[in-house]
Amino acid sequence: MELEKVLNLPMLEDNDAEADTIRDYLHSLLKTLWSEGEGFSGKRPFGNSGWEHDLYVALVKGGAIAGKFDEEYDDLLDYDEKEADKLIYKVIEYVFHGKE
Repeated sequence: MELEKVLNLPMLEDNDAEADTIRDYLHSLLKTLWSEGEGFSGKRPFGNSGWEHDLYVALVKGGAIAGKFDEEYDDLLDYDEKEADKLIYKVIEYVFHGKE
């Protein structure tokens, strides 16, 4: 999937960053890092742990990576975390260096 499309994938679930898209989420993460400085918590940047999960759900629901959801509760059950992280790294490089 084209990286610009990945950045514009909607965050279909509520998230602590109050972001509408993956682009907004990453933007909020960087602003939080900058504003909190030494007090920044990589484990809980928005107050809760497991924040990466918000991005993984958006990537799977947007079709950027394969995954499976529980049909009854819509919980993300199966996905390739390494593939998801690799894609997020590519997106970050694209945002800051324009490289795909």
